[in-house]
Amino acid sequence: MTIDADEESPTYSQIIHRLEMPNIGDELHHIGWNACSSCHGDATKQRRYLLVPGVRSSRIHVVDTMTDPRAPRMHKVIEGDEIKEKTNLSAPHTVHCLGSEIIISMLGDAAGEGPGGFLHLNENFEIVGRWENDVSGMNYNYDFWYQPRHNVMVSSEWGAPNTFMPGFDLEDVGAGKYGHSIHFWDFEGKTIAKSVDLGEEGMIPLEVRFHHDPDSTHGFVAATLSSNVFHWHKNGSGWEVEKVIDIPTIDVEGFPVPMPSLITDILISMDDKYLYFSNWLHGDVRQYDISDPSNPKLTGQIWLGGMLGKAPDVHGRPVAGAPQMIQLSLDGKRLYVTTSLFSTWDNQFYPDMKEAGGCMVQIDCDVANGGMTLNDRFFVDFANEPNG
Repeated sequence: MTIDADEESPTYSQIIHRLEMPNIGDELHHIGWNACSSCHGDATKQRRYLLVPGVRSSRIHVVDTMTDPRAPRMHKVIEGDEIKEKTNLSAPHTVHCLGSEIIISMLGDAAGEGPGGFLHLNENFEIVGRWENDVSGMNYNYDFWYQPRHNVMVSSEWGAPNTFMPGFDLEDVGAGKYGHSIHFWDFEGKTIAKSVDLGEEGMIPLEVRFHHDPDSTHGFVAATLSSNVFHWHKNGSGWEVEKVIDIPTIDVEGFPVPMPSLITDILISMDDKYLYFSNWLHGDVRQYDISDPSNPKLTGQIWLGGMLGKAPDVHGRPVAGAPQMIQLSLDGKRLYVTTSLFSTWDNQFYPDMKEAGGCMVQIDCDVANGGMTLNDRFFVDFANEPNG
């Protein structure tokens, strides 16, 4: 969907275009571009194509966003069966460009088991093969980020597709079916140089984010189930990892265990000043000043949906689900938030979403002093979308 984000437009906060996928059941989860800052030295590269992976189907959709930016069109579909046959990989997730090349984290093998790996595409969106040379030490796969000036890539772990796709089962955690490690890669060698087990404090580390400054070694990872944020950086003896944010669990009647906040998405502003993340069960979005990366300071908090009942309505409209995916405008002033996580997990924790649908809101961010305000004019309701 294309959303009008121009506050001066008469269709502000409305859906102005829909691009239907050629198949159903893809489970579109994350998206990424064909070109990024790695292409800064190549004037021929354009941030034109949006790569839209389907976690369930393993298809990768290549969408042309420049022929008509208001109405993106399908450029190419890479079929999941072709990916499985050529690479023994499935369940694509994070997309990053490497100059003219593209790599995508894959969460499983062709049969849906771990540890997965990384798919390598060329600039024509043809399958080159697997990017990595070895996955020894990696139990599962999920997100990744790289800093080539330091010859490093950091990856995280969710679980095998066969584990998380049916829904969340607490017994799977005790059985070791979810990850709790992050991996520091020799980027040029395409092998893991160091793995760090985060233990019980770091269960299910998902989104990883480096500073945008290409010379920086600082980065963060959110441990979803443990509801902690870890900071890493390089010191004289190598890579150091420390817990810097801890969101307490809350006893909630009817919930089988003390409820974690369930941090599901994080990002860093382009000036590397603020860290944002969403707590999908508790129902809040947080802003931290990370000018001192080892000592984040909470500067803003917005409640939206969630299981604590603190914000069941927004602008007088009921919210099913809770803040999950977040995206910040390049100037850092507008944070866009949607409420769906993953269909089976949505249905399990927020069954009302089946009928009520998800929504999208805009949070206005104070980039000078910190702080956030819910924009009272922006609300996109997906409840009545055609075809569900």
